[in-house]
This record gives sequence, C-alpha cells and structure tokens, in this order.
Amino acid sequence: MTLKTRGPFALFMIYLCPGTAWSLDPQSIDIYGFDFTPTLLFSESYDDNFRELERAQSSMVTKVAPTFELKAEDRNSATRLIWQPTRYIYHDDSDASNTAQRLRLNSIMEFTDRHRLKLDAETRKYERTTSTAVDGINDKIRSNRVNGLYTYGARSAANQIDLGASYAQLRYDNSGGINDDKERDTTGLTTTWYHRIGSNTRGLLEYDHTVFDYESNSRLNSTSDAVLAGAEWDFTARTTGKVRVGYERKNFDDSDVDDLSNPTWQVDLRWKPRTYSTFSFVARQAMAEGDDGADAVKTTTALVGWRHGWTERITTVAEVGLGRYEYEGQDRTDDLRDYNLAVEYAMRRWLDIELGYRYRNDDSDTDNQSFERNIFLLSFNVSL
Repeated sequence: MTLKTRGPFALFMIYLCPGTAWSLDPQSIDIYGFDFTPTLLFSESYDDNFRELERAQSSMVTKVAPTFELKAEDRNSATRLIWQPTRYIYHDDSDASNTAQRLRLNSIMEFTDRHRLKLDAETRKYERTTSTAVDGINDKIRSNRVNGLYTYGARSAANQIDLGASYAQLRYDNSGGINDDKERDTTGLTTTWYHRIGSNTRGLLEYDHTVFDYESNSRLNSTSDAVLAGAEWDFTARTTGKVRVGYERKNFDDSDVDDLSNPTWQVDLRWKPRTYSTFSFVARQAMAEGDDGADAVKTTTALVGWRHGWTERITTVAEVGLGRYEYEGQDRTDDLRDYNLAVEYAMRRWLDIELGYRYRNDDSDTDNQSFERNIFLLSFNVSL
C-alpha cells in the first residue's frame, strides 16, 4: 500500500501518458521460435527546472531509449523478457547525464481454467535528478523486485481467490554513504477474495501485509497491515472500474516511534463514450515510507485524463493531477499539481511523433521545498 513520495503520477501512466506510443505497430523477428521486437524512442526536450528546486536550473535534454523484447507463448502460457537501456544527456549540466538499465521478466501460466499463476521480476539501475539527498548531485539507485500471484477459481465462477507474494530491495550507490539510511528490503503478502454479485460485477475483500526492514536505519523498521473492501465492474467495453476502501495501520518496531493509522482507498475508473475517446479517473490514499527525515508520508493523489483520437493518425492527450503529502513527525505538507498535454501523430505504422508539454508545481509550507517546472518535448518512436 505504499506510494513513492513526490512522484504520484507514475502509477497512473498506464492509462494516459505522453512518451508512450499508442498507435505504433512494431513487427517482430522470429528467432528460434521466439518473437524478437526492437523499438527506439528518441526525444529532445527543454526542461527549465530538471532538479525541481526553488532556484531553477534549466537544460536541453536528449533521451535515447531502445527497447528489446523477447516473447514466447503457446496455448496456456506466455513469457516476455524486456531489456531497456536508456541514455539521458543534459546538455547544460554534464554531471546530471546518466545511463539507466532495466531488465524485466513476465510470465503467465494457466494450468487449468481454475489455476493460474503470474510471475514478474525486475532489476533496475538508474539515477534521479529530483528530490536528491544533496542538491545538484544525482542519487544513484539500484532496485530489485520479484512478485508472484496465484489465482484459484474459474473466471466465470461465483468465487475466486488471489494469493500474492512480493520481495523488493532498494539500494543506493551514492558516494560517502549518502542515503544509506533509506536502504531497505520489503516483503509483502496479499490475499483477495472476489465474489460475483452480477454478470458484470464482483465484490472483493483484500488484506495486505508488508514488512519494511532497513539495512542501517532500524528506527524505521515497521509492519503495515491494510484491509479493504470494494467492487469491480466491466459493463461491455464502455465502462470499467475498481473501487476499494479500507484502513491501514503501520506499527514500528522501535517503541520511541509513534505507530500510525490512516484510512486508505483506491479508485480506478475508465469510460469510453466512443471507441476513439477515453476518460480516466485514478485516485489513491495510502502511507508511503518516510522521506527527508519523516517517519512516514501520508499521500493522497488523483489524476483525470482524456485521450481522444481526432483522426486515424492524430490523437491528443490531456491530464490533470493533484497530490497532497503530509510528512509524519515533521510540520510539513506539500501540495503538488501536474498538467500534461500532448499531440501524437501516427506518421507511419513504424513511426509515431509526439509533441508535448508538462507543468509541475509543488507548494510546500517548508522553506526551500517549493518549485515550478516546465517541460517541452518532441519525441520519435520507431520500430521495424
């Protein structure tokens, strides 16, 4: 149930997001029975505050991001391996330039109509220019995670149970041991029971248990438990949604740190009045791990998006996001606003061109934490 602070909208980008190709139709190459699909994203942008500080620092930024996908599938299973090396070049600050690496493996296995298993593993190495421990110096981060989800029950059955487990590592490679106090291992277990209450609607009851084990900062070792109830529905292809409401409690191992509790909820709605037009609303409230000296951060985020295809080749995307962060153990609250606009042109089957603009604003009641940021983007997504 934790959310990353000061960056709420990453969770929503699966819905609507500049920088993601929507009409590209890449062709694969058969390699010994595997489908190999390479793509390349190239973008140039002007970022007037790429470190998100009150004293802004601007730069032209070049991004080169090839993606290599290897996929195999048969009647009852599918496996996909993705490698994404990405180069960021900051022309006005060479120290900010960096290369990120991401390797991800997904697998879906359906043993029978009642037994299904999803596996997901990922390793990343990247650098962050915003919310860094030392202003003007990138945070160097390594992360690893593995997730598994077993489902019992046929898709059309009256009842279905999901059993999930996850493990994640967060490490820093900063010089001088900076941010070593944030390094942690996270272990999670989740159980969800679905009960069909109509042909297109299911009620659900969910329990999440998460253990945070810090490498050196044992003061923040904790266990979080959350119980949620809700429903999900799918009325044809026009309206889909999922709503969960519950309560979360965070118990710290250190008796000197006050335990925390908080109402938690998640809303995911999508409405397609036309096949070429989609409205999305996504909202969350949950507790995130501590940041900038806080014991934890209570986060509330929401995003409204509209994606509309005006012609077969031209599509626009508009998003408005809001986030509120309350830092526990500190007298600090941040209010974040995020606006995205983009025009996508499907020039060819193998080429998408995008022109975008993004505005971010953080209004913090703590000194030296507020900022404004404008990004102007031109990108090309190329495939075979």
